[in-house]
Amino acid sequence: MVKFVNVGVSFVGEYQALNNVNVEIKRGEFVYIIGRSGAGKSTFLRLIYADLLPSRGVVSIESRDINLMSRIEVPFLRRQIGVVFQDYKLLENVSVFDNVKLGLDIFYMKRSAARERIWPLLKRMGIFEKRDDIVKNLSGGEKQRVAVARALINDPKIILADEPTGNLDQENAENIMAVLRECIDTGATVIMATHDKFLREKYPAREIELEKGKVMRDEVRNEL
Repeated sequence: MVKFVNVGVSFVGEYQALNNVNVEIKRGEFVYIIGRSGAGKSTFLRLIYADLLPSRGVVSIESRDINLMSRIEVPFLRRQIGVVFQDYKLLENVSVFDNVKLGLDIFYMKRSAARERIWPLLKRMGIFEKRDDIVKNLSGGEKQRVAVARALINDPKIILADEPTGNLDQENAENIMAVLRECIDTGATVIMATHDKFLREKYPAREIELEKGKVMRDEVRNEL
């Protein structure tokens, strides 16, 4: 599903965000990407989304090298990936419902049909009563749950989550984890960057630990 072969990413000043990374993630896996700030976690996720290209090595998604993808192919790849960005990337001046509906717009789905898909998910996220609220009026935790809902609404094959529980209390964080864990039951692959040690211990899974751009540890603590 996702494969990194001798991958390196260098930025201005020869700073290496990733250095000689070799990782393979299979369909249906739940994987934590862990490490201190600046370790390379967000860069790792950006490569999978083809938001960034490697300076060296090969990143392949479904056996397709992202360096060889055309401008037409990249959007098709991204349609199969749900992303929860650390800074949300929501449309602040539109409603919760319309933010989540963006994930369905590629199907030209009517609003009534979209409602049938979106409302149950908003209820699952605990933000159904906020469905018509403008996003800029929400709390950080509520925005986080909207971002997760938008990422999941399209039933993606791969879910990339960058600190998806960072602004949530324990109850809502565990609710998000439950939703993400359910996704692997449908065959989706979940790759989650996190600092949350409590959740990792409560919901053990494969952990890939990065330090200064290098993989220091890659082990399965327990199967979900």
